[in-house]
Amino acid sequence: MACRAVSKRGINVGFTRVLTSISPEHAVGFTSRTGLDGALVRYIPESSCSPFLQGSGHHTTKESSIRCFHASPELWFRRRYVKQEPGLKMQNKGKFTKKDKKKSQPPVEAPYVPPKLKRSNKSLQDKTIDIFEGMSTVELAKCTGQSVTTLQEILVNVGEKVVSEFEPLSIDVAELVGMEVGVNVRRQHSNEGSEILPRPVVVTVMGHVDHGKTSLLDALRETSVAAKEAGGITQHLGAFVVSMPSGASITFLDTPGHAAFSAMRARGAAVTDLVVLVVAADDGVMPQTLEAMSHAKSANVPIVVAINKCDKPSANPGRVKLQLASEGLLLEEMGGDIQVVEVSAIAKTGLDNLEEAILLQAEMMDLKARVDGHAQAYVVEARLDKGRGPLATAIVKVGTLVCGQHVVVGSEWGRIRVIRDMSGKLTERARPAMPVVIEGLKGLPMAGDDVTVVESEERARMLSAGRKRKYEKDRLRQIMEQRAETNEPSEDDSVPKRTEMPLIVKADVQGTVQAVTDALRTLNSPQVFVNVVHLGVGPISQSDVDLAQACGACIVGFNVKSPPSSISQAAIVAGIKIMQHQVIYHLLDEVGNLIVDKAPGTLEAQVAGEAEVLDIFELKGRRKSADVKIAGCRVIDGHFTKSSTMRLLRSGEVVFEGPCVSLKQKKHDVELVEKGNECGLVIHDCDDFQIGDVIQCVEQVVRKPKLIISDNGIARIECH
Repeated sequence: MACRAVSKRGINVGFTRVLTSISPEHAVGFTSRTGLDGALVRYIPESSCSPFLQGSGHHTTKESSIRCFHASPELWFRRRYVKQEPGLKMQNKGKFTKKDKKKSQPPVEAPYVPPKLKRSNKSLQDKTIDIFEGMSTVELAKCTGQSVTTLQEILVNVGEKVVSEFEPLSIDVAELVGMEVGVNVRRQHSNEGSEILPRPVVVTVMGHVDHGKTSLLDALRETSVAAKEAGGITQHLGAFVVSMPSGASITFLDTPGHAAFSAMRARGAAVTDLVVLVVAADDGVMPQTLEAMSHAKSANVPIVVAINKCDKPSANPGRVKLQLASEGLLLEEMGGDIQVVEVSAIAKTGLDNLEEAILLQAEMMDLKARVDGHAQAYVVEARLDKGRGPLATAIVKVGTLVCGQHVVVGSEWGRIRVIRDMSGKLTERARPAMPVVIEGLKGLPMAGDDVTVVESEERARMLSAGRKRKYEKDRLRQIMEQRAETNEPSEDDSVPKRTEMPLIVKADVQGTVQAVTDALRTLNSPQVFVNVVHLGVGPISQSDVDLAQACGACIVGFNVKSPPSSISQAAIVAGIKIMQHQVIYHLLDEVGNLIVDKAPGTLEAQVAGEAEVLDIFELKGRRKSADVKIAGCRVIDGHFTKSSTMRLLRSGEVVFEGPCVSLKQKKHDVELVEKGNECGLVIHDCDDFQIGDVIQCVEQVVRKPKLIISDNGIARIECH
């Protein structure tokens, strides 16, 4: 046995060495079990290794007749008897190698690179999260993607007491934290435990310009609004309530139909429940009609079609229906669900049918809203009144707006001092679907802002300041992006640089300011960049003249009073142009012509005249000067100038092209030769004249852009 052989030699070895020296045939007496720790426990009878234990100083007793050793049988079998399997690499212990000093170089000092954030600023600015009342810090952290610690630091900075990460936050504080992080927030309000009652329907009237939208509303409420508008077209977004003979009340929004007021139509579709699409029976579907349809579809709002001017002899309602069906409107007469009513605003026919169609559609929608609690409203228009200050026309969505509440409208705040209905009467509260005019704001809000009721003046100030900071950051980011796009270097040197045209826009209401600004920006061209440096509501003031003088801008006044003589005289002295208009297409016409005049234009080669070679004269050079050939020509078309480039043609092909060196008429140097006259000319480095050749006079002409105004009022600058 291996253990006896080891003891006879008197070699004191470890027990692991003994195990490796045991042959497989002598390992029959070994038994194995699995221990508590999962290792394989090998039991060896004492008779097989007692001499070794005695020789190594270990004493055995009767109680410990079995010795336990923790070992793996695969390990000691593989080490001695199992060969290495193909494909398996064993780690070989190589000899010690001395490290090469040449390869060991000191570390290179690299500049510090900050770690990348989880989200870039741009991704955070494009992200929108939903917030609600009672939202915890943990839920807000999950929505924003920021850590709870970061949000708690922001809470401390805004003056909130941090108790626990699961403590509920007010919706105003959650919005403040979201704006500080850099994300866009969308408020979500719950109607649990509130009183839900039916509300009137909000209807927006849309359509192409001069299709009779305002006239139709005048017939419904028996007033005359279209006559008050400049040029007979609506240029404001109006809201009013009409009480029908049936006793029901409907809130109407009147939108302009001109192409420049697309943003107003989009705002009307955003707040409305139903769209009445007005189409003239004698005109049919037009571009703004299609645009109104797209606004209604994007807002997921049902449509009722009113075919107006059916009293005219040229009216063809059937053709209009076919056009609407071809544009994707499924009319009831063709198996769809869109109602079509034929009306006449002048003859006041079909108005009862239109009212019935609107109320039927509203009944199918089952319109209800929360009546109690804080109100939510939508600003459709804002203007600056000389005596009452900033005024905001808003439609209440849910809740009740009460006089005396603190509100935040966009980035402006204030305490509601007065609430008036659209007829000008004072009221203490406004219920859902009711258009009102709010007084008491500290600044003029933007059309399209939401009216948010807050608890205190301190909260209103804080929320307004946070929104202003975020608005300013977004505005600066957009300006930098626009400048980066416009300042891209051009590879073609022949393309002229883009000229900037600064403008200051003043209008009567906020929505009109935005519409005019958007319309002016559509006049951008590859040669002229329209830069609106300032826009505001109200008349032209001395500060506008000072700003225009500082930046070299022109002042655009739309629907505002003429400035005082002192301001006009100061503008004339400073060389500032003031453009005042009350009709949008007149304004676009004047500004477009101004842009065309300021554009640098493009250089273009143009044939100014043609001449036929009648004879050739040769002038012998003196001393070292070369001989000169003179072409005797007659101008057969246009004129010839000495400063132009001459092009020699033979059989219709260009033979030579070069500058004119000399142009003479009857031995006198001249600068211009008119049609029908004879002259002699010399072309630089050209001596290959033949009788019958044609010489063209090529001039470089600056071609200006062209202002194009389509029939539907869309203005654009076309560059050649």
